[in-house]
Amino acid sequence: MRVVLAALPQMFVMAAIVATALLVPIAGIFALAAYLLFGVSLSAFVTFGGVLGVLEGVLAWWALLLVPVLVYSAYVMPWGARE
Repeated sequence: MRVVLAALPQMFVMAAIVATALLVPIAGIFALAAYLLFGVSLSAFVTFGGVLGVLEGVLAWWALLLVPVLVYSAYVMPWGARE
């Protein structure tokens, strides 16, 4: 159990770095798809239809992307004992 608890901060940092690096490309693909399929503007996409401000919208998209990235980082994390 100590190995798992000791590795959690490293897993969260790895997930935060990956989520930050993927935010622009993944959000760009989703925004383009939303525009082409539904006619949603970039501003409306980022701000969830004007409900949030731009900064809050970007942080919300980052948090939404963080969830699958945390699952991914937990999967690839070497959970064995460190030597």
